[in-house]
Amino acid sequence: MTLTQAVPFTPKFGQMLSPEANGILVLDEFTLDPEAARKEQHGFRAALGSVALTLRRIVALRLFIAVVAIANLPLFLLSTGWWIYAVSLTVVVAVHAAVSWLNSHEPKVRQRHSLELHLHRERSDNYRKVRDAVKFVIDSPARMNEHLYLELLAAKRVALHLHIGTVAVLDTSDDSAWKVRIVRELPQTAFTQAA
Repeated sequence: MTLTQAVPFTPKFGQMLSPEANGILVLDEFTLDPEAARKEQHGFRAALGSVALTLRRIVALRLFIAVVAIANLPLFLLSTGWWIYAVSLTVVVAVHAAVSWLNSHEPKVRQRHSLELHLHRERSDNYRKVRDAVKFVIDSPARMNEHLYLELLAAKRVALHLHIGTVAVLDTSDDSAWKVRIVRELPQTAFTQAA
């Protein structure tokens, strides 16, 4: 075969689709394991819900401590007798102990839940595929997190970068392997001008 008869090179990604695709550029394409994705969806949701519940409990406990501390002041000022000093002192010591315990315990709770989410990430091949594709395509790893992964599995279409129109599309028509395409939707005016 001579050089003039060589087959032209066509890249797998980054090529324009057919005209009926209305100016969509494929940036990356990969498959997900549907069975694993369904299990991971539940695991990620449970882990995120656990984090949110724990943080709400910590906030509620802080509010309760603040209410007890504030309620102690009028009790101390409006009452007479030696017993009120003992009660106020007990309340002050209890509030101080509770705040100290909470300040030392809260980072451990956050760290434990962060570790749980990290383990979910590392066990998930699907998550890593999506994360790596997002990092490669839009060079913004912070955008790829559990919420984005769950949105993709739930909504089947997620805007990754609104400014440049980058979108992840999940095709679940084949139940043995879900296909994910990360595409860039070019403005219709630019597409008509190029044509």
